Amino acid sequence: QVQLVESGGGLVQAGGSLRLSCAASGRTFSMYAMGWFRQAPGKEREFVAAIRWSGGITYYADSVKGRFTIAGDNTKNTMYLQMNNLKPEDTAIYSCALRSRGGIYYARGELEYDYWGQGTQVTVSS
Repeated sequence: QVQLVESGGGLVQAGGSLRLSCAASGRTFSMYAMGWFRQAPGKEREFVAAIRWSGGITYYADSVKGRFTIAGDNTKNTMYLQMNNLKPEDTAIYSCALRSRGGIYYARGELEYDYWGQGTQVTVSS
């Protein structure tokens, strides 16, 4: 089993920045990729960004490209999401997810991931 704990959410004004963290514990020897998803009130959960642990390949949703940066620190089993130039439409609960399997990987698919964190609230005021 793997446990994921997010932190770093909060309230920020439009144009501001936040840095989310996702710390993994447990069976962390099997970490293929990690991702961030978000869910706004009344909307479906959507893909934000992901990183393949080996090689550091990153993936971004078009809506955040150029504003958000995903990174991983395998010495700490922690993934980060640096969010700059935040907009009110970025308001959501942000959840991190981990894929422990190898193989063909579609970063944007929720079913690609095996473990999920509880989420952290990000609120951007206008």
